[in-house]
Amino acid sequence: MTIAPGTGTDGASTPETGAAPARRSSAPVPGRAALAWGVLLAVLLVASVVLAVTIGPAGLAPSDVFASVVAHLGFGDATLSTIRDGIVWELRMPRVLTAAVVGAGLALCGAVMQALTRNPLADPYLLGLSSGASVGAVVVIVLGASILLPAAAFAGALAALVATLGLARAAGALTPTRTVLAGLAVSSVFGAVTSLVIFWSATGDSYREILNWLLGSLAGTDWNSVWLAGGALVVVGIPLLASARTLDGFAFGDTAAAALGIDVGRSRALLLTGTALLTGALVAVSGSIGFVGLILPHAVRLLVGARHRALLPLSALAGALFLLWADTAARTLFDPRELPVGILTALIGGPVFAVLLLRSRSIA
Repeated sequence: MTIAPGTGTDGASTPETGAAPARRSSAPVPGRAALAWGVLLAVLLVASVVLAVTIGPAGLAPSDVFASVVAHLGFGDATLSTIRDGIVWELRMPRVLTAAVVGAGLALCGAVMQALTRNPLADPYLLGLSSGASVGAVVVIVLGASILLPAAAFAGALAALVATLGLARAAGALTPTRTVLAGLAVSSVFGAVTSLVIFWSATGDSYREILNWLLGSLAGTDWNSVWLAGGALVVVGIPLLASARTLDGFAFGDTAAAALGIDVGRSRALLLTGTALLTGALVAVSGSIGFVGLILPHAVRLLVGARHRALLPLSALAGALFLLWADTAARTLFDPRELPVGILTALIGGPVFAVLLLRSRSIA
């Protein structure tokens, strides 16, 4: 309620005090700050996509990227040679876009998982999804059916999800503690199965292919990878973004969430399932890439706070930027050899998370 100078709270006149009127605060409005960060990150992401496509052994200019994209979208005639157009459109653009989509999805899932479990160490793989996907991927690689790898990895992730939620339900209500413990148990079992298959059957080329997938790599991605990961991000990511109010309620505990009218059990089960489905689709494309879903939500919280209406979309944009440049570095820094991007994200993510841990009192 605004009180005019010289009046009391009941509207009656009051003596003048001679004090200078309070100045309006010049601090940025949180919503405007979040919007400003969103615009900045979106602009940086678009610019980064163009710039990352130009980086590699075959030097390209941003104009080459624009010319190729415009021609393939049907807005102009091709002005590039067939080779240069192929480098842009068939090799680098699908990989750069896949990196951005996977990074966005993992960061978004990490933010949701941390809210649902009220665990600052939660990440998209908390339900054993990575271990489940690894079983499916390793089996088809050993069998020589690598063409089925994305489908097998997704099926393995779904199997891990069913096992985790089933175990948590069997132990009682679907609480954060039971979910985390069930995920740890399922992850251990699936991890042991993966190790057994590798020890018993993997040799030569299959062993190298398995290792590359387990470490996380975007090598060999194509437009099918973009459509698979992008489609999953749109179909599942939009409902997750729309769940900001529900996640805000979970941040205060189940009792507070129920008092706000949230169906705690149903909402948690739906959000866990949606997060798992999106993570499974992303892992099927990229392998297990760690730390993206863990550190990016924490970094964004330092900028805009814990309100999920801003945290979720900004985490997705930051995750896209992070993985895009991490993959660009992984494929170019050690040329002609290529480093699995999961190694680089771990090398970067560990120290960064340590710094965030020291700076943020909210991580306890």
